[in-house]
Amino acid sequence: MTTVADAHADSPAREAVGPATGSVAAELRAAGCAEATADPTVLAAYSSDGSLFRLRPQAVAFPRSDAEVAAALQTARRLGVGLVCRGAGTSLAGNAVGTGIILDFSRHLNRILELLPAERAVWVEPGVVHAQLQAAAKPHGLRFGPDPSTNSRCTIGGMIGNNACGPRAMGYGRTVDNIEALDVMLADGTVVRLDGQDDARHFPRLHALVARSLEPIRTEVGTFSRQVSGYGLDWLLPEHGFDLRRAFAGSEGTWGIVLRARMRLVAEPAHLATAVLGYPDMAAAADDVPALRAFPVTACEGLERRMLDRLIEAKGRAAVPDMPEGGGWMVIELAGDSAEELQASARDLVAASHAQDSMVFGGGDPTAAAIWKIRADGAGLVSRTPDGRDAHAGWEDSAVPPEHLGDYIRALMELLDRHGLWALPYGHFGDGCLHMRVDFPLDEDGGRQAMRDFMFDAARLVARFGGSVSGEHGDGRARGELLPRMFSPAVIELFAQVKALFDPRDTLNPGIIVAPDALDEDIRTAQVRPGDMPAGKTGLAFALAGDGGDFATAVHRCTGVGKCRADSAAGGGVMCPSYQATRNEVDSTRGRARVLQEMVRGEDVQRDWRAPEVHEALDLCLSCKACGSECPTGTDMATYKAEVLYQAYRGRLRPADHYLLGWLPVLSRAAAPLAPLVNLVGRVPALAAVAKRAGRIDGRRAIPAFTRRTFTRWFRHAGAAPAGRERRRQREVVLFADSWSNFFAPRVLAAAVAVLRDAGVDVRVLPSTECCGLSLISTGQLDGAKRLLGSAVEALDATDAAGEAVPIIGVEPSCTAVLREDAVALLGTDAARRVAERTKTLAEYLLEIGYRPQDLTGVRAVVQPHCHQSAVMGFAADEELLDRAGVERTVLGGCCGLAGNFGVVEGHYEVSEAVGELALLPAVRAAAPDTVVLADGYSCRTQLHDLSDRRGVHLAELLAWGLEAP
Repeated sequence: MTTVADAHADSPAREAVGPATGSVAAELRAAGCAEATADPTVLAAYSSDGSLFRLRPQAVAFPRSDAEVAAALQTARRLGVGLVCRGAGTSLAGNAVGTGIILDFSRHLNRILELLPAERAVWVEPGVVHAQLQAAAKPHGLRFGPDPSTNSRCTIGGMIGNNACGPRAMGYGRTVDNIEALDVMLADGTVVRLDGQDDARHFPRLHALVARSLEPIRTEVGTFSRQVSGYGLDWLLPEHGFDLRRAFAGSEGTWGIVLRARMRLVAEPAHLATAVLGYPDMAAAADDVPALRAFPVTACEGLERRMLDRLIEAKGRAAVPDMPEGGGWMVIELAGDSAEELQASARDLVAASHAQDSMVFGGGDPTAAAIWKIRADGAGLVSRTPDGRDAHAGWEDSAVPPEHLGDYIRALMELLDRHGLWALPYGHFGDGCLHMRVDFPLDEDGGRQAMRDFMFDAARLVARFGGSVSGEHGDGRARGELLPRMFSPAVIELFAQVKALFDPRDTLNPGIIVAPDALDEDIRTAQVRPGDMPAGKTGLAFALAGDGGDFATAVHRCTGVGKCRADSAAGGGVMCPSYQATRNEVDSTRGRARVLQEMVRGEDVQRDWRAPEVHEALDLCLSCKACGSECPTGTDMATYKAEVLYQAYRGRLRPADHYLLGWLPVLSRAAAPLAPLVNLVGRVPALAAVAKRAGRIDGRRAIPAFTRRTFTRWFRHAGAAPAGRERRRQREVVLFADSWSNFFAPRVLAAAVAVLRDAGVDVRVLPSTECCGLSLISTGQLDGAKRLLGSAVEALDATDAAGEAVPIIGVEPSCTAVLREDAVALLGTDAARRVAERTKTLAEYLLEIGYRPQDLTGVRAVVQPHCHQSAVMGFAADEELLDRAGVERTVLGGCCGLAGNFGVVEGHYEVSEAVGELALLPAVRAAAPDTVVLADGYSCRTQLHDLSDRRGVHLAELLAWGLEAP
């Protein structure tokens, strides 16, 4: 360890230089930070984290080395600006925002440096994602113990800063319990290794300060496991060996900068079991916690019925598995070396409880996994009240000793009632930690004062129960002002003295814990009001029904939980493909939402639909719709992008690709009869080059060939069943001949006819050529989209004049999704709602009627679900149908990367290809030559055609193999 002797304690006070924003980034680059920017779009994206707070930084830097971190720190000290370290930015307390320099460690300093299985330890850089570490440790039978609900994207550095815990802290400890050594850069640039050896000798002033303060530390700090608030000075007591590495946990970046960490790993349990206990309410469940802690419990979580009701409302009844009877539940994980003994322990636990109902599941049970997922998504699920008002973080992380939790919940609910506020509690009941979001009326006059009044009353309440204002998220900006309600003046002064020893200029994360900013300052949602984003004379094109028809309210759905930064493809998800390809915060759903929020605010980003920062942020959005279903808060960026493009270009000249690609379905009606002549454009290189340049199409993309015979023409002349044959069938459907299948892939529709007739179903096709307007929606040409979609809806609605709800079958997933979802949002008519209710995928309908497909045992497939299908209809029906057929398959997560017109347009090719390389293209290259590549989306098959040597097959074609042609 380098000897420090607190030499930096006598440094002069911070100078208030107040440089211009652009100059801070320039100073950083001049000092050696290669990636430092003051780009307004980037600053907007980093103006918030997962909290309520909005502070626009002066610069954002992405260090690659210790030297660059030192350069940034030196620059911050010289210029007199604050420096905030950031990982995934999932902080709920405002720990990762500031008005100075943001250092984002997640982009480059994200390596696992050394995995030491024999020592059950690992050296990591601070930007390593928790899930990345778990994946590396798993082959060795090891894991990192603590696992916050944000484990798919949170970083180890951030976990150390907050002393993060998560549900399994009962079994594996908090982050602080798993630190073996830290390499830390102190405020003067000195780098020290903290490993629990001789810390007192190397930090004599700190040691002397603690020695003079033993009584208040022993009586007030570290009184129970979830007392995360303040500084962990209890680790500096003699009985803990003056362990500074542990004390650093939870200091929230105010003492120094973690450069590397050696973390303890633990063995994965041999067997797991889950017990779900039902109680009349949450408080009754909490009363049972002390009796259950005697069992081999690794996690004990509380859920309330209202959370499940919210999930059912958002995603349907199938999203929630069967649960024990009750209004509140505890979900308990037990671990052990013997499956039999574990099951016996689970039964004994149930018997010892006072639950009114229970269920017990073995390890790996999908029902248990579904229940745990509900808990993991809790923060997003409770971010709105049942009547649509925003519920906010702030008092989302209090904790009390577990034996007091039931009484605390009752008292807290009474306090909410007295303040006229709503909240839905859940959390880590086994440790006494309670999460909730409160509907502070921050968009109203007096809302900030209402928040202050409640927060101070709640702080007094939690202190009365011997608790902590923070149980794992840290104090940050949300709760620093409350610490005097929890600690004596002597301890508050002690915190200030320790901070002054480490950071006398207050450079490191200022306004946190010591000399905190007011908890209601810089509240993002208090700075906007519904209606702040005017939509012109004709208003918004989309109804935004869940947001009161207000764009400002809609974009503030994003609370910053950051699930869009997770590698969702690894788990079968899609969100957010552009971020996965670029790893730029701006290209995440959250980053885009932050820029849109800045536009609504109208201060640093102009309140104008044409603001360049907004269009830069939206440019790489693939409009995959995944965020609308996978984001816990339902942030629907595809809709917001379409609305922005509509408002920005309404009555103005558009980019050429909007006209060519947006209106391609309509142009196809004229081009199809001339297919041989029109297709020459794609076959003659010189003509193709001219056409691509004119339409802003990337030169590396192939121009698709029009079919010589459209499906609708074939069906009229040859595809329709012989007279009388249709009437003998008992079922009837309308097959929607979407533009992409009709003009470019009629074989798919013909195969669907064959399969439906094999199932004994009459097939009807609209006599007119209709289009859902998808390409116009994605390019924001929403007036035109409404006209096309309105015509299609009217024609489809007319096919059920008798009101028999004749099913409408779609084969192109994106067009089917438009009929199921966008039609109602854009048209808002009864006809659109009727059509939406009737519209089904081919797989959904075939399952509904009990169809038994031909035996395809021995067929192996790589399956690429279409993004819009995953988001709107889901893929479960297709999976079940493939099961019935005996198809062995690998179902991929992620997006193909083409995403309609996105990957075709100039400037998007590289990102489109990078998205394809996340899952689809590697899987196809690794597949055996006889493996089927199943891809229902026309864009997915086009991406395969352009970037691989494989041909994509539609589910209808696969099911039609061997059937008699219609």
